[in-house]
Amino acid sequence: MAKVIIFLAVQILLLTIVSSTGDDGENFARTIDRKLLGLHRKEKLTHFKVYWHDILSGPNPSSIMIQPPITNSTYFGGINMIDNALTAKVTRNSTLLGQAQGFYAGAAQKELGFLMAMNFAFKRGKYNGSTITILGRNTPFSEVREMPIVGGSGLFRFARGYVEARTKWFNLKNGDATVEYSCYVLHY
Repeated sequence: MAKVIIFLAVQILLLTIVSSTGDDGENFARTIDRKLLGLHRKEKLTHFKVYWHDILSGPNPSSIMIQPPITNSTYFGGINMIDNALTAKVTRNSTLLGQAQGFYAGAAQKELGFLMAMNFAFKRGKYNGSTITILGRNTPFSEVREMPIVGGSGLFRFARGYVEARTKWFNLKNGDATVEYSCYVLHY
């Protein structure tokens, strides 16, 4: 019995010493081997084109205003939350490839300019379950807008790249629009 008590006392002492060294906040990060995350493979450049359908009208809109703008002329201060269909062709009833989920906000006072923050969440084929994240400036009345791809998940983990947006259709009365997104993605 005395041996058990001595053994337990030593264990408690060792545990106290180890735990009292504490974490001074310097050991929260560490270098790891790139191979653990698949980063030893050669990077690929993938290009794909999708059509983004921003529907504000009708009984089931995919874009809803969650903050009205301060001014209607530039939409400054306005915020829309989106869950827009991404399709294979311009028509809304073409093959659904995924959803664009996020928001856009009026960020310019002197022109129509949006801050776009959205994920393209793919739901078909090889990229099913993967996403890319787009964060950038969009001036919808420019013929071509370029926005950065700042990350991704699934097959697009560690993604970077850019998208080019071109408006294909816009309804001035209700604000509905279809935009072509040509995406250039570097990923492993």
